[in-house]
Amino acid sequence: MNIDDNKKEVRKNALWHENFPLASKYDSDWIIENSMGPNVLWLTEWLCNIMNIKPGMKVLDMGCGKAISSVFLSKEFGVNVWATDLWVKSTDNWKRICKSGYQNQIFPMTTDARALPYAEEFFDSIVCVDSYIYFGTDDFYLNYFYKFVRPGCQIGIVVPGLMKDFNGPIPEHLVDFWGQDCWCWHTVDWWRYLWERTGLVDIEIADTMPDGCNLYLQWKNAQDKAGKNPFPNDIKVLKEDAGEYIGFIRMVARRRE
Repeated sequence: MNIDDNKKEVRKNALWHENFPLASKYDSDWIIENSMGPNVLWLTEWLCNIMNIKPGMKVLDMGCGKAISSVFLSKEFGVNVWATDLWVKSTDNWKRICKSGYQNQIFPMTTDARALPYAEEFFDSIVCVDSYIYFGTDDFYLNYFYKFVRPGCQIGIVVPGLMKDFNGPIPEHLVDFWGQDCWCWHTVDWWRYLWERTGLVDIEIADTMPDGCNLYLQWKNAQDKAGKNPFPNDIKVLKEDAGEYIGFIRMVARRRE
């Protein structure tokens, strides 16, 4: 094994996790190169574990980033995916989709989350991994978003979030980590209440990822070993936090009939 192969094997091992057997099959370089935040395949698998996703379904992958979650959904569940994102050009995602071999199942679209071009009740399921915080904290957003899934069908999200809230100043160990965009981080109870009070959906599950902070740390270490860690100081912060505040939240709801 040459030096490059050895480095790749180390990264592959760093992304293996027993809780994510499907995601652990994918090439580590591909995941690291195409994830725009935490390991999107881990988070997508965690969400899909509690969703009723069946072959042939029409699925909206909202805020798909570089569309590797869309590839994962098509490959592992046999669904047709509309890979939708504002920040990544649809042409760039199309190239990745074609390279993956799923160009007959995945359809990329560049558009704003508040100006979706789809027909109401078009989708059989909606997933949104690591992006709902950028638009979904708006009190009115669910009232818009839920219309795109058929009555009786599911909407599922995964977001980074707080394991407990803090009142007053930012905890000292989080100061260097806490950018202005982190103010959209909330607790699982906050998210449940945001959706539940609308009466538009029935919450089926709202929970936090066991050991989520350590998984985030594992991901950052893998990025670091690959020389692809844009925020190396996060490793120190995550070690100090140890899950006191930082983690992941998932929520699945079903549109009322």
